[in-house]
Amino acid sequence: MAKVVTLGEIMLRLSSPGQKRFVQSEFFDVIYGGGEANVAVSCANYGHEAYFVSKLPKHEIGQCAVNSLRRFGVNTDYIARGGDRVGIYYLESGACMRPSKVIYDRAGSSIAEADPEDFDFDKIMEGAQWFHWSGITPAISDKAAVLTKLACEAAHRHGVTVSCDLNFRKKLWTSEKAQSIMRPLMQYVDVCIGNEEDAQLCLGFKPDADVEHGKTDAEGYKGIFQGMMKEFGFKYVISTLRESISASHNGWKALIYNGKEFYQSNRYDILPIVDRVGGGDSFSGGVIHGLLTYPDNQGKALEFAVAASALKHTIPGDFNMVSREEVESLAGGDASGRVQR
Repeated sequence: MAKVVTLGEIMLRLSSPGQKRFVQSEFFDVIYGGGEANVAVSCANYGHEAYFVSKLPKHEIGQCAVNSLRRFGVNTDYIARGGDRVGIYYLESGACMRPSKVIYDRAGSSIAEADPEDFDFDKIMEGAQWFHWSGITPAISDKAAVLTKLACEAAHRHGVTVSCDLNFRKKLWTSEKAQSIMRPLMQYVDVCIGNEEDAQLCLGFKPDADVEHGKTDAEGYKGIFQGMMKEFGFKYVISTLRESISASHNGWKALIYNGKEFYQSNRYDILPIVDRVGGGDSFSGGVIHGLLTYPDNQGKALEFAVAASALKHTIPGDFNMVSREEVESLAGGDASGRVQR
């Protein structure tokens, strides 16, 4: 199995219980999660040597975040310790026509204030086969954007495949700021992952698709994929196609393009959704495993990723706690949900 490195922020997640609103809640459920940390957990679950790179305070809450990763086999040797705080986000889970809501309290977190001296990226990338980051990391702070660039440069020096989930977050930065940072970083990226909104807001590309009304025909994406590949030289462009029928009911499929062929995955009808937070990260983790495992079969790689992320929607929390065998079973057509005895 491969050495996979991810770089980002892991946060303390405080969730209102069940489908309660914030104003109804007298206590919160406590877990840990964050884009690239979620990807690392997925890769570890599939048997890879997964490393998560970040910075966390030395106090007990920082240690809780570290322990949450170690619990699922993620290597934490390259997590720097120091700084003042763990980033926090509050989650109110929606239902039916009421959307979920996220409130961030992450300014000044340890990774947002981290310096290049906290990390030896050449050592970190040594022997790695894959490096993954998302657009959330450079959006955290200007310092984190510098770290992202340094990590990409080190990965490039060591011949490491680099994937990026564009992951635009309007609560962290504007589209103009995102494009000024993200477009130059694309020179290091081999595998670009993102949905239609991400491609537009981070890179300035807009597909011909009406997602709000469930019109996610792959044909609307082909021209934009070809344009992205031509401009940035990606080896693969991949997009999830989410039909948001309601907060509780989504259609879910994906599309991959390798410069020659397009492949559209099977579609999953996800009803009811248990927790969609981390769904995109579970897809990225599935893409990494799929392309590492089936490098000559992009269709099989994509089907693994879509099945993995469909399963994530059934699991509370940020992490996708499924095995490779469970994903392969669903990708192979077993969606009955029958009790396994």
